[in-house]
Amino acid sequence: MAELTEQFLVRFWGVRGSIACPGSPTVRYGGNTSCVEMQVGGHRLIFDGGTGLRELGLSLLDKTPVEANLFFTHSHWDHIQGFPFFVPAFVRGNRFNIYGAIAPNGSTIEQRLNDQMLHPNFPVPLQVMGADLKFCDIEVGETLHIGDITVENALLNHPGESVGYRVTWQNHVAAYITDTEHYSDHLDDNVLWLARNADVMIYDSTYTDAEYHDPKSSKVSWGHSTWQEAVKVAKAAGVKTLVIFHHDPAHDDDFMDQVAADTTALFPGAVVAKEGMVIDLTASASTRLPSKVGGA
Repeated sequence: MAELTEQFLVRFWGVRGSIACPGSPTVRYGGNTSCVEMQVGGHRLIFDGGTGLRELGLSLLDKTPVEANLFFTHSHWDHIQGFPFFVPAFVRGNRFNIYGAIAPNGSTIEQRLNDQMLHPNFPVPLQVMGADLKFCDIEVGETLHIGDITVENALLNHPGESVGYRVTWQNHVAAYITDTEHYSDHLDDNVLWLARNADVMIYDSTYTDAEYHDPKSSKVSWGHSTWQEAVKVAKAAGVKTLVIFHHDPAHDDDFMDQVAADTTALFPGAVVAKEGMVIDLTASASTRLPSKVGGA
């Protein structure tokens, strides 16, 4: 993915939840936290700024000036900790529009990103970033237009609130739905709305059903879902390609291989997200899964 093109490409830079987990047990699927890049019709959209954002930033250093739109689902650490290490934000001449919903406590996305860089937590403040940063507060349910791209959002079921996004371009749709917890007695209407007839749905599948309901270590009310629930949503919403995402840091490569096998047995149009994986929404359905895995 060298240059922006008239395509709809989705690349995964960070696929974990909670905390980064680098090392040999996760080398195939990756250990960085949430960060997904979409190159859409000549525009660059970035979803969440987990530790994967650092790797994305390094890939952009030879492409200045860089313009991009960053969308944050919420500001839990695993979704923002890469932002202070996003090198392009320190480079004058680069421009970034940064979107996020107002938090339940009334804080803006600018305030929350600023706060994590204050002393004694970080050596330099956000204000030393030399790029043109435009912070944009979005309303839940608001529709945004970036060129001929439509970006919609909806509230998700997560402690402290989170929003999911739906990106539409030339009848191609990608839904980014994390962090969210399913309901016990019905499918979430907001999730179904975001995912409806999507070419690609990226869904919070942190746990298995067995882990979620484990009587000794229940994950109920922790704010995350399971791959089994992801399959239910994908089938109900008419999703073409389901991407299992936001992997638990305790799940090593062998565990994720089993998740992949179990998921595809129930939903053949499924794939487990790996760092470096690219999906081309403009490709035919038979060639959509994934076009490459590896370096930039």
